Amino acid sequence: MDETTTATGTGTHPWAFEFSTFAAAVARSTSTGDALRVVVDAGRTLVPAADLVSVTVRRADGTFETAAASGPLAARLDDLQYRLREGPCVMASRRAGLGLYESSDVGADRRLPHWGPAAAGRRVRSVLSVGLFAHEDPPRVAALTFVSHTRGGLDYADRDVAVVLAAHAASVLDARADLREALRHRDVIGHATGVLMEREGLGEQRAVEILESVSQRMNVKLSAIARTMATHRAGL
Repeated sequence: MDETTTATGTGTHPWAFEFSTFAAAVARSTSTGDALRVVVDAGRTLVPAADLVSVTVRRADGTFETAAASGPLAARLDDLQYRLREGPCVMASRRAGLGLYESSDVGADRRLPHWGPAAAGRRVRSVLSVGLFAHEDPPRVAALTFVSHTRGGLDYADRDVAVVLAAHAASVLDARADLREALRHRDVIGHATGVLMEREGLGEQRAVEILESVSQRMNVKLSAIARTMATHRAGL
């Protein structure tokens, strides 16, 4: 029996159980923030060489914010990146492919002329950051960052684990975006339904049926029909 089989009893990868437990914890989370904190906690467990972990999100205006962090220092290091427009999460968000950015010695890294020395002054030595989402072109909407207080401390960290964790963080953010879009569409459709009910003296069910019928006949999404009605309400 090989080492992998002995470790798990099933012949699966040694970290399969940890990922299964982690995925279940994400599924039980009641908010995006809670789910991302689970990702950060899992990062500390599954990438044991990391002393700090954080998730950075790019806002619509191009600025960044920290969505979850393993502690105050991780959050302060992120804030420093945002002010300087330089650092691992910023660099990862600009990279193509998997969006990996890594440095074994940030204080001597010429790619980080400002953030590197400042981070080194806070006992940071090495970093690894993965841009999200892997299938998108830069600039990425987010990044998962690992920090070590040891020079070269993340050189042998499992990149596969980091990328899979980043994929889970991406799924959490994607679900949040889908939910926000669904709620926005629901509000628009509700508004259009109310317009029809008021103008035509219809019940709610009949108004919805008319909107759906128009959508099907015109081969246009219901939300688009509803948005047009809401926008041009005065002319109806």
